[in-house]
Amino acid sequence: MRPFLAALSVLSVLPLGKFAATEQDLKRALPFFPVAGLLFGALGWGAAELLTRGFPPAVAAMFCAVLPEALTKGFHLDGLADTADGFLSGRTRERKLEIMRDSRTGSMGVAAVFALLGLKAAACLSFPPELLPAAFGLSLLAGRCGLLFHIATSRYARPDGLGGIWFQINPYPALVPATLFPVAAGWLLFGIPGVGAVLAVLLCAALWSLVTKRVIGGATGDTIGCSEECSELLLLLALLLLLPR
Repeated sequence: MRPFLAALSVLSVLPLGKFAATEQDLKRALPFFPVAGLLFGALGWGAAELLTRGFPPAVAAMFCAVLPEALTKGFHLDGLADTADGFLSGRTRERKLEIMRDSRTGSMGVAAVFALLGLKAAACLSFPPELLPAAFGLSLLAGRCGLLFHIATSRYARPDGLGGIWFQINPYPALVPATLFPVAAGWLLFGIPGVGAVLAVLLCAALWSLVTKRVIGGATGDTIGCSEECSELLLLLALLLLLPR
């Protein structure tokens, strides 16, 4: 249970009692990210079901856009903002890494956060109310699995930092559940369009590694968080494109 609880502690702020993850727990937690994704997907599905029953579509969509941030206290959203600040700064590689480590959020980071939340809300609003809970739950699962593909296809760009823990072990066994879980869920919920949307997200998460390698020399904790946030959004957008109208 300790690796699973460690995965929950990294991916969320769910109360875990007196549990405190050790470095060894965190190293062993990687294969449990998809399992945690299943839990978050189920929670998201249930929450979206209640929201669509109790609120008008626009209000339910806005709640769905911000609900994942409540699970993490914006930890992954902060990674998106820091990545945008560094990558769009036009500075040298070393200076970009310094900017990303800065706790302050710049204009590009603010713009990225607003764009992501706005697009998530618009995407959720575009689903019929009866399909939104399943789409929202699948997006939370795909987000936690997509970041594994970013980790597995990257090297760590910093000499130190918490994110480096994930690059000290073989990540490839974790790709098996990270592929099977969302693909199976996509098939059960949406058929071929669901499978296509999931595969598109996982491919984009791997391609994101090529971008980070070119810009800053590899991955960081911020680019991992950015990958998770963008994977959630991309799953929703891909479903909207692939589902029959």
